[in-house]
Amino acid sequence: MTQSDLAGRTYVVTGSASGIGASTAALLRERGAQVVGCDLADAEVNADLSTPEGRRSLVEQVSGYGTIDAVLAVAGGGATGLLETNYFGAVATLQGLRPLLARSPAPRAVAVSSTSSLEPADERIVRACLDGDEAAAVAYLAADPSAGGATGGYGIAKRALNRWVRTAAPTAEWAGSGIALNIVAPGVVDTPAAAWILADDETRKAVETAAPQPFGGFPGRPEWVAELLCWLAGPDNRFVTGQVIFADGGSEAAVVGDRRWR
Repeated sequence: MTQSDLAGRTYVVTGSASGIGASTAALLRERGAQVVGCDLADAEVNADLSTPEGRRSLVEQVSGYGTIDAVLAVAGGGATGLLETNYFGAVATLQGLRPLLARSPAPRAVAVSSTSSLEPADERIVRACLDGDEAAAVAYLAADPSAGGATGGYGIAKRALNRWVRTAAPTAEWAGSGIALNIVAPGVVDTPAAAWILADDETRKAVETAAPQPFGGFPGRPEWVAELLCWLAGPDNRFVTGQVIFADGGSEAAVVGDRRWR
C-alpha cells in the first residue's frame, strides 16, 4: 500500500496519544489519510470514554468533521474503568459514529481486543455488557474483582467486545450498509499499557510462559499491529468482516491449538 492509497480518506483513531493507537495514527498519516485522533488529552478530540458524558462528547466532536471513512476503536487498558472503557466506550464509539461511516463509499470499522479475551470470563458480567447494562456489569465486577482470572475485568471486557462484534458485523446496520466491522486481538506489545508486565522480570517470564509468542518474539511492536489495523480499515478490505484476528506472534494458536476445529 502506497502513501497515496489513503489520500482523501478520514480516519478516527481512539487511543491515539500512545501505544498502538499512536502507531496507527502515524502510519495512516504517512499514507496520506486525514486522522482525527481521540484521547484523554493531546489529540484532536479530547474525551474520556470511561463515562457516558465523554462518549457523547467524542461523537459530537467527531461529527463536526462530517463524513468519515473508518473508525479504529483502539483506546483501552487502564487500571480503572476496565469495563467502562474497554467495552462500553468502544461500543459507544462504534455505534455513535456508524451513521457518519454510512456516508462513505468504503466505510470500515475495527476495534482492538486482546489475547486476554481467551481467559475464562464470568458470564453474568459478559451478558450484562452485551445487554447494555453498564451499572449491573460494573457492580458484578466490583463484588468479585477476581472474576476473569489473571486478566480480571480487562479480559472480560475484551471477550464481551469480541462477541458484540461477531454479533453486529453481519447485520443490516453494518454489513448490510457496506461497513466492514472486525476485531484485532494483539498479544503482549511494547506499549505503556504493558509496562507492568515488561518492567518486572518474574511477571514477564510468567506471562511469556503462559502465552508464548513464537513468531516475532516477546513483546511485539505496536507498528506491527498498526499495519493490520490499517489494512482492515482501508478500501482494499472488500471481503473481511466479523472476524477476530489475533495479531499475537502465534500465542492464540499455541494456547488454544486446534480445539475449535475438532
